[in-house]
Amino acid sequence: MPLTEKEDILNRGVEEIIVKSEFIDQLNSGQKMRLKMGFDPSAPDIHVGHAVGLRKLRQLQEMGHQVVLIVGDWTAQIGDPSGRSQTRNMLSIEEVHSNAQTYLDQFFKIVDKERTEIRWQSEWFGPFTLTNVIELTSRFTVAQILAREDFAKRFRENQPISITELLYPLLQGYDSVAIESDVEFGGTDQKFNLLVGRQLQQMRGMKAQQCFIMPLLPGTDGVQKMSKSL
Repeated sequence: MPLTEKEDILNRGVEEIIVKSEFIDQLNSGQKMRLKMGFDPSAPDIHVGHAVGLRKLRQLQEMGHQVVLIVGDWTAQIGDPSGRSQTRNMLSIEEVHSNAQTYLDQFFKIVDKERTEIRWQSEWFGPFTLTNVIELTSRFTVAQILAREDFAKRFRENQPISITELLYPLLQGYDSVAIESDVEFGGTDQKFNLLVGRQLQQMRGMKAQQCFIMPLLPGTDGVQKMSKSL
């Protein structure tokens, strides 16, 4: 397939590619890329909004690239604060694992199972020590985290923000270091988290991942992003 045709396919339905020129260079090199997409099994079923990124992953799989699905068995217990106006309820590890099995069954209706690597966050966060936590958190400031629109809004409105929520972008970003991702996929509300992953890789002397920012599908109210529950 000519490179221009590949570019056309990849640009379709994508909000933004960071950094597009670097991604095109990687694509043109013929290198097999590791494509990361994480999901938090915080409910029993995925929603149609997930299909936007999954279809793009499938297109890249058909070009010979490797998909790495990250099961957020740690971050799901916190709950992704992106776009949220209040703190989520924490899930038990049993609930997370039960939901994850359903998610994987549904994901493999779109992505090719044979070209997909499944990784669980607990593989690297399970052995994490306090020293590791201090080293990770020391690389960012509270001011940087609060610069996120959703956190800034909650802070202005005196809504509580838990310490675990502030850690969420760092945990998601560290996943990119752990699996050595070349590209990460996420919605527009995840842009900050994807850029954290890129920064952490650079801080570790790694090649920074490219970021595919996908549009969000509106929920039933036509305004908020689609949720896993109605």
